[in-house]
Amino acid sequence: MDGTRRARPFDAGRPVRRVEKPAIDPSGEFTVKMDEMTSSITTVEQHIFERQESQHPAASGQFSWLLSGILLATRIISAYVRRAGFVDVLGATGSKNVQGELVQKLDVLANEIIVSCLGYRGNIGIMVSEEDDEPRILKEPDEQARYIVLFDPLDGSSNIDVNVSIGTIFSIQQRREDVKAHSVMEHILQPGYKQVAAGYVVYGSSTVMAYTTGDGVHMFTLDPSIGAYRLCQENVKMPEHGNLYSINEAYRRQFPPGIQKYLDWVKSEEAEGYGLRYIGSLVADFHRTLLKGGVFLYPPTQKAPQGKLRLLYEANPLAMIAEQAGGAATDGAQRILDKVPTSLHERTPLIIGSTADVDRVLQFWHQ
Repeated sequence: MDGTRRARPFDAGRPVRRVEKPAIDPSGEFTVKMDEMTSSITTVEQHIFERQESQHPAASGQFSWLLSGILLATRIISAYVRRAGFVDVLGATGSKNVQGELVQKLDVLANEIIVSCLGYRGNIGIMVSEEDDEPRILKEPDEQARYIVLFDPLDGSSNIDVNVSIGTIFSIQQRREDVKAHSVMEHILQPGYKQVAAGYVVYGSSTVMAYTTGDGVHMFTLDPSIGAYRLCQENVKMPEHGNLYSINEAYRRQFPPGIQKYLDWVKSEEAEGYGLRYIGSLVADFHRTLLKGGVFLYPPTQKAPQGKLRLLYEANPLAMIAEQAGGAATDGAQRILDKVPTSLHERTPLIIGSTADVDRVLQFWHQ
């Protein structure tokens, strides 16, 4: 042997395995394939830009800059939610928030993430969080800092430790031009119909965002492979009628008599096959209702006669989304978006969902 490595003889009985040509070659074939793949991707930033360009050609891009901060925050929160078992974010802090609710560690983290991501956006004057006693005033509302962001940083936080879907809800308002700049509460306490945008993010089997600026509801899914929200459904429409109702029936005895009658009816043969679905995270229950139809109810109770859900950063944004998708939202007496808030953490009853189902609930409530 001279040390030279000789080629093995060809085995005529063995099938030849062909090696496919590499995707990258001088002809540019790879570029063509990539173009075909990426042409179908629409990110939320691209979607907002294109709609602004076509419908609001005079837009300055300030709203897009604001929304990009919310998107960044929710991507960070999503990453923490998915690693919750490996990092110290599970469990309660031992303290209570202004609502008297036990604060979870991830509540605090989500709140600070949103504040950090939005705090240096120069067009935001005020931030209002469910977790804070008072609004955070970044700048006095003026032409430059004209936006007000209200948010529930982590809705359904009591479900964190048991791996149930939770979410973030946000509402965006503009400063009022008819009040003095230093009248902070007058800028904040606006009826819901004056919102310029609203949205939510669900952290579940996937991370999904839905938002509206008053021209329909659009839905995006976070693609972890590229770190961006991709359009999955444009102009989402809530079914006019659904066969699902969502309510915590453990409080049945405390509900108004009309709601109890509705719950009797919905289980009757006349109702024709309604099913109960209740997760316990408002944002997750609403997300299902938006896509599948039906109705979500959180009526007043004997212990909470004014309702439990917060008007400014829970009911208002979801009501705007519901109406933009063809649904309805009421407190039992009036349209949610017509309510004029009187305090920062004001609560409200909420009936929200498909128009036919909301109307049915009201028929029983007012009998």
